[in-house]
Amino acid sequence: MARAWQRMLSGRRLDLLDPSALDIEIEDIAHGLARVARWNGQTKGDHAFSVAQHCVLVEAIHTHTNASATKNERRAALLHDAAEYVIGDMISPFKAALGLDYKAFETRLMAAIHLRFDLPAAVSPALEVAIKQADRIAAYLEATQLAGFALDEAERFFGRPRGLSGAGEAQFYKLVPMAPNEAKATYLEKFRSVS
Repeated sequence: MARAWQRMLSGRRLDLLDPSALDIEIEDIAHGLARVARWNGQTKGDHAFSVAQHCVLVEAIHTHTNASATKNERRAALLHDAAEYVIGDMISPFKAALGLDYKAFETRLMAAIHLRFDLPAAVSPALEVAIKQADRIAAYLEATQLAGFALDEAERFFGRPRGLSGAGEAQFYKLVPMAPNEAKATYLEKFRSVS
């Protein structure tokens, strides 16, 4: 039988077919996400914009647009793409092409991650919508600042960001890709602040 687990740097062996919360460590998540590139690496800068940075951005946007967000809700926002530390970041059209088996795997892994960090296996529909809204705003900002999208093109795909304030909505968050170790440290620091 083929091996169906992955050894993590922490020494944990994560069963890919039946992931256990006991085999999930935040350091492994942060390490992996800091080395996974958003936009398939097609971004400006000396480094790829990592999924770790994206998750920190989504948490910041979620908190900004939902001022009463609890620490658990903020932690759920930070962990919204945590499964990608194992499966990588695939663009949405490719995920759709892979179909339900991929989604079922991702759902099982996310449930284990949530249980490991004291969250319900699945977030409430209202929280899911709020996090998805923050995720779309982050995608718009990333697309226009890093991935070469024109403003009107990004607006067509992701919608125009609402709820941000400052020196122009699209510039509220100035995105600068970080080296992997810096992105990992930033992710871990944010995780500690919402735990």
